[in-house]
Amino acid sequence: MRQIILDTETTGLSADNGDRIIEIGCVELLDRKLTGNNLHLYINPDRDSHEDALKVHGISNEFLKDKPKFEQVADELLTYLNDAEIIIHNAPFDIGFLNKELERINRPLMSQYVAKVIDTLVMAKDMYPGKRNSLDSLCDRLGVDNASRTLHGALLDAELLADVYINMTRGQDALIIENDVTNQKSDASQSIDLSHLDLPVLKATTQELGLHEELLKKLDKSSGNKTVWKKSAPSAVA
Repeated sequence: MRQIILDTETTGLSADNGDRIIEIGCVELLDRKLTGNNLHLYINPDRDSHEDALKVHGISNEFLKDKPKFEQVADELLTYLNDAEIIIHNAPFDIGFLNKELERINRPLMSQYVAKVIDTLVMAKDMYPGKRNSLDSLCDRLGVDNASRTLHGALLDAELLADVYINMTRGQDALIIENDVTNQKSDASQSIDLSHLDLPVLKATTQELGLHEELLKKLDKSSGNKTVWKKSAPSAVA
C-alpha cells in the first residue's frame, strides 16, 4: 500500500478569504516503510503572509518571490499523489487549501486524484480523548524526537507525522505479521505428529494444594460466598 504523509504551510488561515499555499511537504510510505521518495515544494503565493503566519513558519515573502506558482507545480504534485492514501494532521485545513488552489486553475478536487484521506487528528482524539493532540503533543506522547521543530515546516512536519502515524498504528503491524505467520505456518503445524512424545505430568505438591485452597477461600470470602465454583459444585450425596 502506498501512503503519502502531507503537510502545507500557508499565508494565513482562510483559503476562502484568499490565503494561499506557500509550501508543500510529502513523505512516502510503502507498506508502512519510509522510502525516501519525498516531495518538497515552495510556491509563490502572489501575496504576502500574515504577520502571525510568518511567526509560525518563518518563510519570508522575499524568499518566495522567485518560486514557481501553484499552476506550475500542479502536475508534479498530482502525479506524485495519484491513487495514494493521503495522511494529514487536521486534514480539512490542508485539503481545503489544496482544493481552492485546484479550483483556481480549473482542475478537479483532490478527491478525484487520491484513493483516501486519513486525518490523524481525528485518530488521536479517538485514541487520547480529552488530551492535547497537536503534532508536538503527539511527538512527546509517542517518543518522537521533535527537538529540531523550532518553526513549522511542511517537509519537517510531514516527516514527524510519519513517525507519529507509524507509532499510533503500530498494533496494525502486529496483526499483519501475526496473520502472515499464521497463514505461512498453518499447514505445517497441522502436519506435525505429536503421538510419539511422552509428556511428563507434574502433580501439585501438598504445600501447593494447601496454598491453592487458601486462595480459593479468600476469593470466596471477598465475593460474599458467590464464587462460580461453589454455585456449580455438585451437592453432597448422603
